[in-house]
Amino acid sequence: MKDRKNPTGAGAIIALLILGGAIVGGTMGQPSAGLLIGTGLGAVIALLLWLRERKA
Repeated sequence: MKDRKNPTGAGAIIALLILGGAIVGGTMGQPSAGLLIGTGLGAVIALLLWLRERKA
C-alpha cells in the first residue's frame, strides 16, 4: 500500500487573503481592488501548494 500524506487545505489561506485584501483595500479607498488582489494572491498560493504536494 502506498504511503500517502494528508493533503494541505488552502481554503483558509484563500479566505483570509480575500478578507485581508478587502480590509486593506477599504482603508485605501479601493475595497474592490483589494478583494481582487487578495483573491488572486490566494489562488496563486493555493496553486503553489497543490503543485508542491503533487510532486511529493
